[in-house]
Amino acid sequence: MVEIICIGSSSKDIFFPTSEGMVFDTPEDVTAQKKITFELGAKYQVEDRYESLGGCAANVASGLARLGIKVDCCTKIGDDMLGRWIIENLSQGGVNTACVEIEEKCMSDLSAIIVDEKSRDRTIFFNRDANERLEIKPEMLKKSKWLFVSALNGNWKSGIDNIISIAMQNDQRIVFNPGQRNIKDDVRKILEMIGNTEILMVNKDEAIEILVKSGEEDEKKLNDEQYLLLKLKNYGPRIITLTDGKKGAWVYNKEKILYVGATEKNPTETTGGGDAFTSGFIAAYLKGKNIEECLQWGMANGASVVNYYGANKGLLDEYQMEERLKLIKIDILNKKS
Repeated sequence: MVEIICIGSSSKDIFFPTSEGMVFDTPEDVTAQKKITFELGAKYQVEDRYESLGGCAANVASGLARLGIKVDCCTKIGDDMLGRWIIENLSQGGVNTACVEIEEKCMSDLSAIIVDEKSRDRTIFFNRDANERLEIKPEMLKKSKWLFVSALNGNWKSGIDNIISIAMQNDQRIVFNPGQRNIKDDVRKILEMIGNTEILMVNKDEAIEILVKSGEEDEKKLNDEQYLLLKLKNYGPRIITLTDGKKGAWVYNKEKILYVGATEKNPTETTGGGDAFTSGFIAAYLKGKNIEECLQWGMANGASVVNYYGANKGLLDEYQMEERLKLIKIDILNKKS
């Protein structure tokens, strides 16, 4: 029996670093405050490209396995060369693949990621076929203590309903990392899932999107991370983590709000940082660490991965994690009286 099953997408990611794009601020767009442009019709040569396992469920599962957690990945791949590459990389990383669904006559997922070399941030172009067809099967998911649920595709609302039902029937605990597409599509369904969640893990853009879509009107407060955490806690999760790239990460656990600043000021590429933070935090939590240590594990894992292209190179094992923790300082921002 595995400790946790990660549910969601898997893909092959191909990275194209470039300095040709023009980045500009759009502060008036609260949900997309920076944009990048390229000349329409132009060609741009990139000197290097990098390939990596991708997709939130696959990335988090790989990070958990690296830290000694028994984990399976509930994802869908096509019966093609790309799908075989994905399942081989999961297996080589120590992830159980009993819950991987394989379907004929569909393509495994693929992403092309443009990395701005000046800001080190990225824009992702993705094609989904297999994971639009992911099925939530009770006989697969009941064999764990925990479920990690990332962005779902296809008939995702039915998938959420099934996951909630399975978790309730089998006394399983849920970690939830909703996708922006799901939030924009039906925030009420997302809030229902949050109400059944023990740990909610979001980045700042996702937190803002949830609150805006649920009727939050005071946009000036939406840039305040503590405000976001305190508003989200009203929907029921026991623990909330909030990440914001180079600014760092916050966690709320109904007793206090903790903050840790980013330790990597000049990351190579940020795509896998959030998923690595997620796997580090969850691994520590499953090992019985206190909330401060969980935040440290998350930040250390994320900070290591952003030094490389892709979400898997740089993932820490337990020995490497202990060395990294010496660099992580936690601040208590607000303690419940």
